Amino acid sequence: MTVRVVVADDNYLLREGLERLLATVDDLAVVASVGDHDSLLAAVDEHRPDAVLADIRMPPTHTDEGVRAALAIRASHPETGVVMLSQHASPTYAATLLGGTTTGIGYLLKDRVSDVLQLAGALRTVATGGSVVDPLVVEELIAARRVLADSPLAALTEREEEVLAAMAEGLSNAAIAARTYSSERTVEKHIATIFTKLELANERDTNRRVKAVLVYLTELSR
Repeated sequence: MTVRVVVADDNYLLREGLERLLATVDDLAVVASVGDHDSLLAAVDEHRPDAVLADIRMPPTHTDEGVRAALAIRASHPETGVVMLSQHASPTYAATLLGGTTTGIGYLLKDRVSDVLQLAGALRTVATGGSVVDPLVVEELIAARRVLADSPLAALTEREEEVLAAMAEGLSNAAIAARTYSSERTVEKHIATIFTKLELANERDTNRRVKAVLVYLTELSR
């Protein structure tokens, strides 16, 4: 299946560069390339892409236009995934992006994208409803952590929080087991308890692991 992509960045050279890079990947096709918030929304309405690759800061104010566009796209075209590119690991932007949806969102840092395959993988992931968050963004959210008394995270034990934080970094159960010096079976039990405490039902169309991570990231930014 070919993943149809709209690219949005106000920097012409970067935009052209992204378009040329993505063109080298067989299963990706750039259907539009734009430079601002309004043009991005119009391109999505016209082309109905599988995924969008957009800068967070775009005209006219160069602040959060990309974030606002992402939220609008997810609301009007929920089948379209969005990968945001940024030079900054902003907890505020990440929480805004991740707080309103549990699927089809990515947040990558420009200087940590090592090759086009990484970028292509992120686009494929969001196009199929997954989420991709750079570990540095997760670390910034963890550093700013303020769990309030009414937070659903308050019910978690210290070890359960540690497991959930590792899940947010993208670690597999095996990797979490190695980090916490425990067995994979123990990690599975912790994860099951986390799902229960966060009241995440086992629904057919819902990835509870992704939902748990998004609850965690959102609460960290409060």
